[in-house]
Amino acid sequence: MGGRGSSSGMSDKPYGTEYETLYQSGNIKFVRYKNGAATTPAETMTNGRVYVTVNARDKIKSITYYDKHNKHFKQIDIGHEHKVNGEKKDPHTHKGYIHDEKGTYDVSPKERKMIDRVKKAWYYHSNRE
Repeated sequence: MGGRGSSSGMSDKPYGTEYETLYQSGNIKFVRYKNGAATTPAETMTNGRVYVTVNARDKIKSITYYDKHNKHFKQIDIGHEHKVNGEKKDPHTHKGYIHDEKGTYDVSPKERKMIDRVKKAWYYHSNRE
């Protein structure tokens, strides 16, 4: 992952240099952006990959999903509120390649299961030392 996770050639950073892998559990890869605020990968080179972006304080910030073209299409944000139909929600889901281009939604039951799976995996990884 590098150049925001992309391999389009539009980035000046070599692929694989912007993120560091912290842990992997099946198709879920826990990553941290190396240069500042926790930014999610825009693209992936691995079909079916789900990225979990972890901030500098080792807190889960988001879970990012990719479409059949390996482009970002959905992101579940965790740890900060966002208005959904006038009501503040945490966690919440943004849909679209660009963060919120197709709206913000409450999490679905399937997304809630993924959040629980991710939190459990991160907890066991973080507490095994």
